[in-house]
Amino acid sequence: MNRKYRSRVIAVLGSGSWGVTLARLFADNGHDVRLWCFLPEEYEMLREGRERRDVLPGLVLPAAVEISDDAVAVADGADLVFFVVPSFGIRATAELVKPACDGSQILVSAAKGLEEDTHLRMTEVLEEVAGGCARGLIAFSGPSHAEEVARGIPTSIVAAGAQESLAEEVAAAARGPSLRVYTNDDTVGVEYGAALKNVIAIAAGVADGLGFGDNTKAALLTRGLAEISRLGVARGANPLTFAGLSGLGDLVVTCMSAHSRNRYVGEELGRGRPLDDILKSMKMVAEGVRTTKVAYALAAESGVEMPITAEMYRVMFEGKEPRAAVADLMARPPRSEASAAAR
Repeated sequence: MNRKYRSRVIAVLGSGSWGVTLARLFADNGHDVRLWCFLPEEYEMLREGRERRDVLPGLVLPAAVEISDDAVAVADGADLVFFVVPSFGIRATAELVKPACDGSQILVSAAKGLEEDTHLRMTEVLEEVAGGCARGLIAFSGPSHAEEVARGIPTSIVAAGAQESLAEEVAAAARGPSLRVYTNDDTVGVEYGAALKNVIAIAAGVADGLGFGDNTKAALLTRGLAEISRLGVARGANPLTFAGLSGLGDLVVTCMSAHSRNRYVGEELGRGRPLDDILKSMKMVAEGVRTTKVAYALAAESGVEMPITAEMYRVMFEGKEPRAAVADLMARPPRSEASAAAR
């Protein structure tokens, strides 16, 4: 790691599987780490055994990680403040820690979603709430299941921000023997790729639940990436970003992995379970459910065709049968692949 960024004070807001994994990673890199727990039961579990034994058994936090239920105290004086809460909690968390922001902190979003009411990306939410009292805003994303990063399995992700020096500062703080972090100046593309791939992962899970095969999955990933790119470019992204880690990379891992919560939701939908029943049974958040609503609205607003997203919206929120959704996708008017990529 670059010694210039070796010793930092890092606040990790959120003690889910990714938050705990990042806290351990930063501590292993030699940083001073503070971890904020929102839920009392998580706080007590971590204080007692320094382990989220319910979701990441075996990952024990070292004594160097300070565990707290006081968000302002955790963020106060930190160099980097990582927001590792679900997308629907980003705004409230930013409001909570804003009093601790004095213009010296880099605020980093590690959430992969879009705000349901405003349709804003996560760094846009941070900018709206606390941008005036931050040194910069960075999106931290890519194919990175916590279950694998926690085990030291080689992983590559991206830190994205308009100011390359700030993105590099965040990347340097996170880099380690098993984590390679690239930088990117296309925050828009990185955040849309991170959020929208969860919608396609639900579709991939539906295909699994219906008993379809590799051909179906390959088609969904390919055409899913096309519609992610269409919407992202319409919203100002660089099209090349979607061939990168937060585009194709994150799409592949989320659609294929047994760790994927969004793929699991789709699989259960394909097997006939009601959405509410699936969500009530889950310990962790499947971001793609809310993101599907936002993506469906943004597609209409932007005049972008997103047929897979539209069918997932109808399955989840209008009661359409998954098999009928697949049939309607297959029955769409034929066209050349080149023209289909553009719309």
